Amino acid sequence: AWSKARRARLRLEPVPADRLHLVRHGEVHNPDGVLYGRLERFRLSERGQAMAARSADALLDQGAPVTRLYASPLQRAQEAAAPWAARTGLEIRTEPRIIEPTNVFEGKAFGFGPKLLAHPGHWRHVYNPWKPSWGEPYAQIAERMLAAMTEAWDEADGGDVVMVSHQLPIWTVHRAVVGERFIHDPRKRRCALSSITTFERPGGRFAEIRYQDPNADSGDTPIDRGAV
Repeated sequence: AWSKARRARLRLEPVPADRLHLVRHGEVHNPDGVLYGRLERFRLSERGQAMAARSADALLDQGAPVTRLYASPLQRAQEAAAPWAARTGLEIRTEPRIIEPTNVFEGKAFGFGPKLLAHPGHWRHVYNPWKPSWGEPYAQIAERMLAAMTEAWDEADGGDVVMVSHQLPIWTVHRAVVGERFIHDPRKRRCALSSITTFERPGGRFAEIRYQDPNADSGDTPIDRGAV
């Protein structure tokens, strides 16, 4: 029997992916603890680089046949994709649709929670958590992420696809796929630094099948501060 890849090369039939992995970038160098959003020049810390390498090793050592590699255009995601490229020899394909959402609080040092309401100047930005009113609507995030995932899936020529993205886009896809409401407490997202959320696509719909945190047992305590 011919392999999927060979059939695809001969154009006998389209060959979609087998699995798709959404990977979050590692720890970011952010000494001032600001919400970095889409701001430029926020790179991985040394620990973040080690986390990204550990994430790639964890999945690839399980035998995942990665055939396509994508990353958000932001520096921290491109750097987090580098270990995957080094291990697989794949080109990093920049995918704008998996970028961090916009946020009016970019560059400010604070966290989401009740303290936000202590500043009257913030009220006009936080009046509607369903949208959310402080940034890109959740439904729009889910739409662009799922569109990018679907295209990458269909063009994969078999094997696994890796897409290096950010916490909120990954968590929004999770909630869309499992049928949960988009509104949530940002402090309770299950999307650790350098984590891997894996999907299959039975019947043409994405289904989440696994979540891995390859750095959970590393003995390190990364700083996860500044995500949208």
